Amino acid sequence: MSKRPRFWETVPLTRMTEDEWEALCDGCGKCCLNKIEDADTGEVFLTRVACRLLDDYSCQCGQYQIRKKLVPECIRLTPENIESHAYWMPATCAYRLLWQGRPLPGWHPLLTGDPESVHAAGISVRGMTVPEFEVDEEDWEDHIIEEPN
Repeated sequence: MSKRPRFWETVPLTRMTEDEWEALCDGCGKCCLNKIEDADTGEVFLTRVACRLLDDYSCQCGQYQIRKKLVPECIRLTPENIESHAYWMPATCAYRLLWQGRPLPGWHPLLTGDPESVHAAGISVRGMTVPEFEVDEEDWEDHIIEEPN
């Protein structure tokens, strides 16, 4: 099924087709980074420690269709659960931005027509991750990264 033109501006998240929902992903790879949540403040910090399934170059899951079987703790973001999961999504994430009523950034592939635009803008994690099996969980703090505003 084809996507409606500029659907993200007119269609509520809960009314998007599966193809439209999937097209919102900018391919940055940040949702596949391990995160640290401050127990006192609830603040979430991204680390460059990546899920074992993340391809560091493409910034895509290497086993997207079966990721839940291989990584049971992987969260499948849906329109139904975004409210409870948006807080840990990257600040630049289209799902989070649209849920907050904000527009897509100018570098988003839906606006540029180019899947490389997220990488060219320096938003993706291309070439900057370390696999989770190489870093002990107690050392994740040493790998916190800053997010662009």
